[in-house]
Amino acid sequence: MAHAATSLIQAAWVVNDLEQSMQRWIETLRVGPFFVVPHCKVEGVSYRGAPALLDFSAALAQAGPMQIELIQQHSDGPSAYRDMFAKGQEGFHHCCVMTNTFDADLERHRAAGSSAATQGSFGDMRFAYVDTRPHLGHMLEIIEDRDSIKNIFKMIADAAVDWDGRNPIRYL
Repeated sequence: MAHAATSLIQAAWVVNDLEQSMQRWIETLRVGPFFVVPHCKVEGVSYRGAPALLDFSAALAQAGPMQIELIQQHSDGPSAYRDMFAKGQEGFHHCCVMTNTFDADLERHRAAGSSAATQGSFGDMRFAYVDTRPHLGHMLEIIEDRDSIKNIFKMIADAAVDWDGRNPIRYL
């Protein structure tokens, strides 16, 4: 059965210091502006199937067709982020895809041997970090196709068009 290739919409890094990391991206690659979500409000978080607490901040910017996400975990508990990087370490963490078949996609990955490391929801959008490290060398984030998140992503992408370097860090 033929199927369409997956569209990767985001590349994400776990970082130790969100402010410093944003500055490095702005100065080195001229990526911006960054939109910061401090202490993201995530509901129903689970880690490897068990209820969990997760406190992190994220910064999002658009670089051409790809969204860039920088993530700083504040809490000390286990997470998909800590699965790859111990506290004090940083690096590339995941690619992200948006889907309108969230449950079926999760099941497809489970059947292929990749379980969800962390799951939860932001408002009406569910997300999961699937542990695809044995296959890809990094995690894969699956997010549910919802107008709420598409509107935010569009606002971030629109802000990057003809960005003149002013107001490089903004808060959502």
